[in-house]
Amino acid sequence: MSLVITEDRGAVRHVILNRPEKRNAMNQELLRELAPALRAAADDGDVHCVVLRGEGPVFSAGVDLNELASFAGDTSVLRPFRTVFLECANLCEAMAKPVVCEIHRTCVGGALEVALGADLRIASSDSQFGLPEVKFGIIPDVGGSTRLPAVVGLGRAKDLIMTARLIDAEEAERIGLINRVVAPEALREATDALAEELLAHSHLAIGRAKRVIDASARPAIAQTLEMEIEVQEYLVAAARETMRAAQDEAAAAHATSGNGADASSRSEPLAR
Repeated sequence: MSLVITEDRGAVRHVILNRPEKRNAMNQELLRELAPALRAAADDGDVHCVVLRGEGPVFSAGVDLNELASFAGDTSVLRPFRTVFLECANLCEAMAKPVVCEIHRTCVGGALEVALGADLRIASSDSQFGLPEVKFGIIPDVGGSTRLPAVVGLGRAKDLIMTARLIDAEEAERIGLINRVVAPEALREATDALAEELLAHSHLAIGRAKRVIDASARPAIAQTLEMEIEVQEYLVAAARETMRAAQDEAAAAHATSGNGADASSRSEPLAR
């Protein structure tokens, strides 16, 4: 079964995350299918608008934590994993055509970072959003720390990232993270209507306007994206060293305790 499927509706291509049984959690396999699907949409001259959405109960629960845990703090895999992840967000941002992200229920962590690469985000009123990475001793490093301030402003970005709190769709719309919020049952229709609004104008003009706006909002994006992964490598390495030190301390304490018991047992006959 393909983890990413596509569907054309006239000049609109829907790119659909198709791992519903795992809440569309983004593992490497899914991301390796998502990137070429987005690239194909970017290269197809008959496609004038792209909609990114998820199949099943939620848009996406973010990065696949089981796969992430399997890395066991190995910093050497961070860049390769992150490169595959970041490519998807970058493709959404770089293509010279509008990308709409349709969000229902859940959009957190890496899923929100990919959504931030889209131009417009439309969500159901029961959706939740957040970047919880600092809870785990890491940072949003798939463009979240770079793109979120440009979307919602520096103060609000710091609030969301540094507190790791979740916000609902109403607050997300109020701060500019989401462009439109509709009732859950109206989401698909509202997405189609938004795509029609975009198709009503020159697709060439919209695509070039997008590039100018993005360049003005994030003039140093290459540098800050590199800073994200450098900080992430530092944090993961530091956590690994802390864990190793704790294990060494526990081992030393166990050895000391064992030696004490041996000394006590050896001295007991002398006391008699």
